[in-house]
Amino acid sequence: MKKNKDNAVILFARDPILGQVKTRLRSSFDDETIFKLYVCFVEDSLEKIRQVDNVECFVGIFPENHSGFFKGIESFGMSLFVQRGNDLGDKMRQAFIDRFAEGYKKVVIIGSDSPSLPVSYINKALASEKDLVLGPSTDGGYYLIAMSGKVSEVFSGVAWGTENVLDQTLEKIKGTGVSLELLPVWYDVDSPDDLKFLKTHLELITHSGLCVGRKTKIFLDGISF
Repeated sequence: MKKNKDNAVILFARDPILGQVKTRLRSSFDDETIFKLYVCFVEDSLEKIRQVDNVECFVGIFPENHSGFFKGIESFGMSLFVQRGNDLGDKMRQAFIDRFAEGYKKVVIIGSDSPSLPVSYINKALASEKDLVLGPSTDGGYYLIAMSGKVSEVFSGVAWGTENVLDQTLEKIKGTGVSLELLPVWYDVDSPDDLKFLKTHLELITHSGLCVGRKTKIFLDGISF
């Protein structure tokens, strides 16, 4: 895709394949339900990044587009790539390197586990003048990371998938001269308890007149906990 904008937003997502997504939900739901739920997560996340103004949108998938779910996504003005690297840190670093090499000045990465995340948080990250922006997650990680101009080396030596990710990342930038902005705390959805909270939260959001995570809400309204 020809570069027309200065900023890029990347959605990191797994290729939705039955039995290979959101496996921590298996204690409460069957694989078919989990698969359909994750598809809703991804569709709501795609809709979210489409709502961000003056950016070009990318979707980084893992491991490959075997399911065909993302086929034709370019027709929606998005670019698709396969995540490359040994762990999540490697994959994010490479995604930043590639976008900066293409000439983007600011790059934001979000995951697909926060269907209720407000678009305004992505806009806030894009508006920041700091080198690095992190969105702290209640599980000890982060739901968003943004960088300006160059890659800040915060990815190696981090215990990905643990409650120490954010603390270790913050420790790595001490004394480096990297300027940092932290966004408001939000949450990822990994466990059945997280999902129960999400269901209640989406109901409250909808009652307030906002439209976030619409497909996920409709699906959750149809299942019992």
